[in-house]
Amino acid sequence: MTTAAAPLAHRPWWPWAKRAVVVVFLGCVAALVVKQARTIDWSEVVDAIQELPRWTLLAAAALAACSHLLYSCYDLLGRHLTRHKLGTGTVMGVTFISYAFNLNLGSMVGGFGFRFRLYSRLGIKYDDITRIVACSLLTNWTGYLLVAGVAFMFWPPQLPPDWKLDSGGLRVVGAICLAAAAGYVAFCIWAHERRWSIRGHRIEPPKARMALLQLAMSGLNWSLIAAVIWVLLQGRVDYPHVLTVLLTSVMATLIVRVPGGLGVLETVFVALLGFQVPQGQLLAALLAYRGLYYLMPLLLAAVAYAVTEIRARRLRVPTSGTRARRAKCHV
Repeated sequence: MTTAAAPLAHRPWWPWAKRAVVVVFLGCVAALVVKQARTIDWSEVVDAIQELPRWTLLAAAALAACSHLLYSCYDLLGRHLTRHKLGTGTVMGVTFISYAFNLNLGSMVGGFGFRFRLYSRLGIKYDDITRIVACSLLTNWTGYLLVAGVAFMFWPPQLPPDWKLDSGGLRVVGAICLAAAAGYVAFCIWAHERRWSIRGHRIEPPKARMALLQLAMSGLNWSLIAAVIWVLLQGRVDYPHVLTVLLTSVMATLIVRVPGGLGVLETVFVALLGFQVPQGQLLAALLAYRGLYYLMPLLLAAVAYAVTEIRARRLRVPTSGTRARRAKCHV
């Protein structure tokens, strides 16, 4: 094979080019965040946080708790697929811990690392953990496709007056998202009785009822997350508009890959809602949202992780090799 025909990944300059693009993109985002931060009256933000009514904070905290509780049920679908024997409370605990760390530290630490760590400590096989993680990811993102498709098609965000972009592009994105969500269900209808193997991993698509349940659970969860921010904004912006801006910020976070979307979410909200809501009040709502949805669950998850580790040591089933070594030690 000639050098010209070789894949890009095998060319020595390609990794450096990828890193350069990522660095430039992150630099542009950082510059935008810094520029935006310099225009903010932070004393106004502090005052706005202190003025948030107690009932607003309590309502937002209740919605955040409902969202985390619902997400904690995602791995129950994985338990149904793998038929492992862990109890419902244990599975939901592992999922909650993983989600809280995922939000704050990124998917490699939370979504993957903590699940593999905790499930393996609880005696679940590697292949089954992989299927559980895959099921959770599918549940989360197919629901996103569904909600984003509906939101972008029927409630595209009201863009700032000086932007030279209308809602037509977002409607196209919405149609693509809806088609992808429908395609997933259609694929499950067609393929649920078929089996594939990719690099030694079994691929068993769920039944159509399971796929529809995934869409319903995740779609409701994304709607609850938007409701937390909407409540903290105290009705200054219509709920569908808050939902579409949140979904847009998620897309931006996926591109930038900053853990928790730190700075990215705020920048998108200020850009799309800053001409409707005073910046101080908008940032106060977003900071309260981070505290209620990100930081408080992280504190609870840190404690729960310590408890789960202790419990896992007691429940872990020794492998045959471990039992053999212990028997040798007692001889």
